[in-house]
Amino acid sequence: KANGTLLYNAAARLRDPKHLSFLVGYIARREILTDLQLSAALEYVRSHPLEPLDTADFEQACGVGVCVTPEQIEEAVEAVISNHRAELLAERYHFNMGLLMGEARSRLRWADGKTIKNEVDLQVLHLLGPKTEADLEKKPKAAKARLIPAEKQKVAVVENGEVGTETRSLLEQLRGEALKFHKPGENYKTEGYVVTPNTMALLKQHLAITGGQVRTRFPPEPNGILHIGHAKAINFNFGYAKANGGVCFLRYDDTNPEKEEEKYFTAIRDMVEWLGYQPYAVTHASDYFDQLYTWALELIRRGQAYVCHQKVEEIKGHNPPPSPWRDRPVEESLLLFEDMRKGKFGEGEATLRMKLVMEDGKMDPVAYRVKFTPHHRTGDKWCIYPTYDYTHCLCDSIEHITHSLCTKEFQARRSSYFWLCNALDVYCPVQWEYGRLNLLYTVVSKRKIIQLVETGAVRDWDDPRLFTLTALRRRGFPPEAINNFCARVGVTVAQATMEPHLLEACVREVLNEQAPRTMAVLEPLKVTITNFPAPKALEVLVPNFPADESRGFHKVPFQSTVYIEETDFREEADKGYKRLAPGQPVGLRHAGYVIAVQNIIKDATGRVIELEVTCAKSDLAEKPKAFIHWVSEPLVCEVRLYERLILHKNPEDPSEVPGGFLSDINPDSLRVVRNALVDRSVLSAQPFDKFQFERLGYFSVDPDSKEGKMVFNRTVTLKEDPGKA
Repeated sequence: KANGTLLYNAAARLRDPKHLSFLVGYIARREILTDLQLSAALEYVRSHPLEPLDTADFEQACGVGVCVTPEQIEEAVEAVISNHRAELLAERYHFNMGLLMGEARSRLRWADGKTIKNEVDLQVLHLLGPKTEADLEKKPKAAKARLIPAEKQKVAVVENGEVGTETRSLLEQLRGEALKFHKPGENYKTEGYVVTPNTMALLKQHLAITGGQVRTRFPPEPNGILHIGHAKAINFNFGYAKANGGVCFLRYDDTNPEKEEEKYFTAIRDMVEWLGYQPYAVTHASDYFDQLYTWALELIRRGQAYVCHQKVEEIKGHNPPPSPWRDRPVEESLLLFEDMRKGKFGEGEATLRMKLVMEDGKMDPVAYRVKFTPHHRTGDKWCIYPTYDYTHCLCDSIEHITHSLCTKEFQARRSSYFWLCNALDVYCPVQWEYGRLNLLYTVVSKRKIIQLVETGAVRDWDDPRLFTLTALRRRGFPPEAINNFCARVGVTVAQATMEPHLLEACVREVLNEQAPRTMAVLEPLKVTITNFPAPKALEVLVPNFPADESRGFHKVPFQSTVYIEETDFREEADKGYKRLAPGQPVGLRHAGYVIAVQNIIKDATGRVIELEVTCAKSDLAEKPKAFIHWVSEPLVCEVRLYERLILHKNPEDPSEVPGGFLSDINPDSLRVVRNALVDRSVLSAQPFDKFQFERLGYFSVDPDSKEGKMVFNRTVTLKEDPGKA
């Protein structure tokens, strides 16, 4: 039975069958006896793809013929227990026995695990005696750790979007030893990598070109604006290269001229650089159109591609009929492909297809199709354009990418990636997949955002209610916060679906350190100080960061007329209300004065429009219950207050939103305050400058600002709304 299990595992786990009979012989002769030995054998075979194998080296690597005696196990366990004797006597059975097992195994690599465990149990019992009642009690949990800054956190994501943390920065998570990725030039050690007779020579050439440097690429399609999911891709590709001393290319996958616009090229690069990354080189798939066409001809000559006339509708789906042109003669396909290039076929009348079956069952993916659309870079030179399935791996090969990092949905294309490089005998990189990052309460697809714009639900791609990167920048999200959020999500293979409030928490952490404080009033109430102590305005010094006054001050005028928030005054003070009311004075933040209501002035409707108050110096007056913010000689500005655009967590789920995502728009997602007042210290602020409006939240200067009328976007409130958790 044990032999049968080993044989099954060998057949199931060995991707390249040419060494299968070699392994089977060792198992059948009972020279490989354990799963530990089999794992070592499989690893050896994977890392030595060329035949013949060195038998002596193989046997040493797999422990063939090694006999571990009971005496050796007893001595090894005895030595390990001796090293930990003091801790064992102190912690008794609460000690981590796995540590003893691990150390004993490291001394005797090929020893049987069960035998070691039995020996550990026996010797621990001999040292400590039977378990007491105290030993059976659960070990008390360690005290909760203090909160860790976002840039030092990693979040383990579970299905409902809740998170837990451990102290690992993004760069620590992305270092080679942490991810277990292959080293440059050792592509063949990756499980599933296909080795051909030319592989080792191609890898040698590759190393000569790159010098063993890690190379990654970020390959967006220039047909839309990047969104929060792309931020993870940018961090992963650029971050992995940075963490391992490598470089990252920004390569535009510009193979679909119908949907590409120059503004998208510019915006993509802007967002990459905004997040703090500089591409090693900016390239385009179209840079390689000539080479890709030459390789397509070679693929046909090798009998691996053919011209097909099936319609798009015929080859869609999972079980399309096989192409009747699959076995057409090579010369015929060469002539027809040339006719495609010369524009002799209409769109949809002919395609070039590759002869392979993909992992998801899709057969013979399309390599080239006819499109009579001028290309933004190559003009009318081409009327045939390559597909992603054909272009991607070959561009990676041309640029000598070492690690082709892509999201999990491309796993089904990994076999075609390897197949195409090997079919053309060119350097083959390794594709690695990671989980997508999704946010609840959002839509990010280009098609849906266009619908939101066209229906007037949002203004444009950078409307601050969206989760495109340009929208988040306009709203005031700092790039460091987005990068910290990606670090918290972590480098996971599983798809991560997160709550927006977790991103907002990262924003607050960064802005708390970066955004200088100032005062603004959204709903002004005029206050006249009848006993103002000076004939003209006083100057008040307000710290930019009250917790650290070494970071500077700004001056605020203080005169007999000030403005406070309407909500900071009540005619009758309820129980628990601590702000301004008749008989209940309040302090003015930073001014050093306390004000008390003297007279309430109302309009014809009975609405309070002005307060007359008296003031007294704070050190002479009774300490007030609260201090409120205020402005004097202020600037009039517009403030835009944003809430969630989408009402439900999963707006694209018909069971949650039967009417479709357009029926799920929050009618109160934007409130515009047109005559808010803000302290004059912000007069010279530029678009995207950020401030904390004291007691109100974090705000950013909008690009709509003009001379005489500044516009601010609320980035986030000071505290998380409990309703959003």
